[in-house]
Amino acid sequence: MSAKDSATATQQLTASDGGPQAMTPSEAFVETMVANGVSEMFGIMGSAFMDAMDIFAPAGIRLIPVVHEQGAGHMADGYARVSGRHGVVIGQNGPGISNCVTAIAAAYWAHSPVVIVTPEAGTMGIGLGGFQEAKQLPMFQEFTKYQGHVTHPARMAEFTGRCFDRAMAEMGPTQLNIPRDYFYGQIKAEIPRPQRLDRGAGGDERLNEAAELLAQAKFPVIISGGGVVMGDAIEECKALAERLGAPVVNSYLHNDSFPANHPLWCGPLGYQGSKAAMKLLSQADVVVALGSRLGPFGTLPQHGMDYWPKNAKIIQIDADHKMLGLVKKISVGICGDAKAAAIALSQRLAERTLACDATRAARADQIATEKAAWEKELDEWTHERDPYSLDMIEEQKHERTFNGGEYLHPRQVLRELEKAMPEDVMVSTDIGNINSVANSYLRFNKPRSFFAAMSWGNCGYAFPTIIGAKVAAPHRPAISYAGDGAWGMSLMETLTCVRHNIPVTAVVFHNRQWGAEKKNQVDFYNRRFVAGELDSPSFANIARAMGAEGIVVDRLEDVGPALKKAIDLQMNHGKTTIIEIMCTRELGDPFRRDALAKPVRMLDKYKDYV
Repeated sequence: MSAKDSATATQQLTASDGGPQAMTPSEAFVETMVANGVSEMFGIMGSAFMDAMDIFAPAGIRLIPVVHEQGAGHMADGYARVSGRHGVVIGQNGPGISNCVTAIAAAYWAHSPVVIVTPEAGTMGIGLGGFQEAKQLPMFQEFTKYQGHVTHPARMAEFTGRCFDRAMAEMGPTQLNIPRDYFYGQIKAEIPRPQRLDRGAGGDERLNEAAELLAQAKFPVIISGGGVVMGDAIEECKALAERLGAPVVNSYLHNDSFPANHPLWCGPLGYQGSKAAMKLLSQADVVVALGSRLGPFGTLPQHGMDYWPKNAKIIQIDADHKMLGLVKKISVGICGDAKAAAIALSQRLAERTLACDATRAARADQIATEKAAWEKELDEWTHERDPYSLDMIEEQKHERTFNGGEYLHPRQVLRELEKAMPEDVMVSTDIGNINSVANSYLRFNKPRSFFAAMSWGNCGYAFPTIIGAKVAAPHRPAISYAGDGAWGMSLMETLTCVRHNIPVTAVVFHNRQWGAEKKNQVDFYNRRFVAGELDSPSFANIARAMGAEGIVVDRLEDVGPALKKAIDLQMNHGKTTIIEIMCTRELGDPFRRDALAKPVRMLDKYKDYV
């Protein structure tokens, strides 16, 4: 019997055989993961869990070794967001586990069902300050939905199963903390079967209230949020939108929550979002926030517009009741599943005459007009026009790149990348100035296609996340965007791609600066640049040294062909490619103008620093 056949037989045994059995705690841990469908994990091997790791392969579980544990956490996040299943990360107790904190925080804000397994110091040494000892539960308490600490080897399967159940039930990370000596011994255990919730549409009274508001609405608008993606509710959102003739806008960084090829799609809200979406939302008299917590960063003024409708009635639908009315004052709050709630509302509106029926054609024309105007503006918006950016553009006219080419305008680059995107693509974006401007240019027709660090906003997110996404969906093209600053935090995971045959494409915007923060120094600190400049060698050359392909792009006409070549190498030749795009130092709008104030200095020695 081959290793694969053996793993299949083991999984079948676990799924069909019930009742308590004699086994080791390591076997109970592994068999519970098998029962939950775990086939891949991410991490770095360690002695703390080696007894369990020894039987991963015959159980049908592949441990994918990474370069840094933060990358493992992001990979588990990407894996979960694409697959809709658990992403699992594991590491050595102490430093291996502490390296994962940032990644688990990102998964928390992305509502990803990631299970982090944290072996810890042995029970006979806890509290003595031994090697790699740490209190690991407090590290993650702010960023997990549940923390399971195995209190006795006989409870290994119980706590493992509960962590996997809670991650799916609450759509967020959970932590399984295991003293390292609890992997050993003999116990009698029953492998718990996974428990999954059926989520309902919400209470009839609230659904009826919402339907009544929508029946009277003259200009309803739908905000399609992450819950639409997680709840597989795209078709149901479309049906509700079509019944209302309502424009649909994506919540911030959920550009894949409604298909861009649909006539009612209007684009994303929030930083560097769609002006069409914002202008249409500003006219709403009733807003349906479907599967959205209405996070504050996604509703801030943008493009000089304070677009949130001040007098609109808000219907908010979220599976987490704690989110209802938390950020925005709402008229109706529905605690329910996005898909079920959308179906329930469509059923209530199906046979009714709606106030908005009379203006359906006029609103469709307005939607088309606003979208066309925004597309025309994007086509003509070839570079930034603020004084600093114009100075940088002029200064760099005479500078040459590594290859003797020209530095390119980021907006033109992003437009060309958009045009060259393959079908069924998955894209992850890092935090940073150019990456944020990309929000205007990233459109998707399929859910589970767009991944960003959401409210956590950590650098080094995009590349490892797209690696995890590729593991979950190897048949889909996978592309990450990162600036040169963020790329420096994650480029080492190129080795993971090469070592373990996980082909992806990384686009690196090389503009030699920490753009997002540098923009604040431009706007608030009179161009006094501290720690914002980056001087780096060619990242394409580094990629080649690691065994990947590297392409430098410094002519606009080469952007699209470079991406297409990289995708061909990824999909047809199993090759990871780093596309290094040489960009000017121009900078788009800052993240938020309300975050800083003009400096005031009281001491004479600092009087000029204003």
